[in-house]
Amino acid sequence: MELGHDGTEMMNQESLSVFDMFKIGVGPSSSHTMGPWRAARQFVDELGSKTGSVKRIAVDLYGSLAKTGKGHGTDVAVQLGLSGHDPTTIDVDLITPSIREIASRQTIRLGVDDVAFDPATDIRFHSAEQLPEHPNGMRFTAVLADGERQQAVFYSIGGGFIVKADDEASTNRSVSLPFPIGSACDLIGHCDRQSLRISEVVMQNERAWRDDTSIQDGLVAIRNTMLDCIHRGCLTGGILPGGIRVHRRAAATVRRLLGRECPPDRNEFLAAVHQQPRDFQRVMAWVSCFALAVNEENAAFGRVVTAPTNGAAGVIPAVLLYFECFCDTPSDAFVDFLLTAAEIGCIFKKGATISAAMGGCQAEIGVSSAMAAAALTEGLGGSPRQATMAAEIAMEHHLGMTCDPIGGLVQIPCIERNAFGAIKAITASQIALDRNPDDARVSLDDVVHTMWETAQDMNSKYKETSEGGLASQIPVNLSEC
Repeated sequence: MELGHDGTEMMNQESLSVFDMFKIGVGPSSSHTMGPWRAARQFVDELGSKTGSVKRIAVDLYGSLAKTGKGHGTDVAVQLGLSGHDPTTIDVDLITPSIREIASRQTIRLGVDDVAFDPATDIRFHSAEQLPEHPNGMRFTAVLADGERQQAVFYSIGGGFIVKADDEASTNRSVSLPFPIGSACDLIGHCDRQSLRISEVVMQNERAWRDDTSIQDGLVAIRNTMLDCIHRGCLTGGILPGGIRVHRRAAATVRRLLGRECPPDRNEFLAAVHQQPRDFQRVMAWVSCFALAVNEENAAFGRVVTAPTNGAAGVIPAVLLYFECFCDTPSDAFVDFLLTAAEIGCIFKKGATISAAMGGCQAEIGVSSAMAAAALTEGLGGSPRQATMAAEIAMEHHLGMTCDPIGGLVQIPCIERNAFGAIKAITASQIALDRNPDDARVSLDDVVHTMWETAQDMNSKYKETSEGGLASQIPVNLSEC
């Protein structure tokens, strides 16, 4: 299997859908939670009829999955995946009791059968080892009644994407698109030749997978999940789980801005935001609040949308709600916003990476900020060149950003970084809308290439290992929390 930049099979040759970039799931991490969760489900599915003869099952985690897996909930994710739960639909309130039951009974339900499983010994963290293809590697082993062992190795390559090692079938996932896009240059070329906006080109491509009704319904579900997540975060106070005692702030911010508690009804909450004064300081406070709310939910195993990852899940919802509440946009403007944002994310995935374990936080917050900047720019009337200029500006000022989560938790500095990413996206859009793109000296493709080179040069301790940066200055022993 020939792997490309981010550990998948030469993604620049693969066709990616909007719904590859935006996936509904559970926090706190797309690469360390959702990816392993999906891999565990796939492993059980592939056991097929042999599931009934499994006597024991074990999971080995390597590299970044081992180093930050406890804080990122990787152990929780693989147990839920093995148990057959779907991250898209699971009732998040059932996560904690399900995990407690597995630990108490020391069995896990595979299909219809209970199998011996002790999370304390059957999930093994190999912090000093890394599998060859990607820092986020995992091996599943099932021991059958006759002593046979069934094994599979998976890589979680960012954004909830997974690749199974030596799986030739995974190399043939492309569909024929009317407008193939491997780079920003390709995208702009299609826009120019067809006299279309970015969102219109993306919509034409999306029809290769599904009809208009399915696309519309899917985007409505994505938007509603984003807004529900913001609302839940604005309703919920207290301290985040994990042991480092990070206080939630979104609910208190809403209370200060509205002068009352957050309305329990989402539509009432949105109406109240719409009616807010639009002075600069207050609008920026709301944008930060939206981003904080999402990533506080994400850190608490809440329902989020990868955008393009869980760690960066707050940027695009925050800018989207800014667009809807403070820019006087039509009610269906979110469709084009999400289409444009997704395509910019696809360009980064194909030309660089959206995995912090490969590229640091520039691959998560940087990419999400670029996606949001382009979407906002088109939504405010910018041309395709201005939209890609906005994406370039946003990423340019995230280059080199490290991923150094304290205690391996997606909390410090991750939650605040989403607020900064959202504000940078809005600023990038404003700059691009005020400029002639013909005067730009740096293209979006230039910055994608630079981001990948920067990722390669970056010391591995700054790539989601919690071995450098803030994580090394403020060490936390999670076993003592």
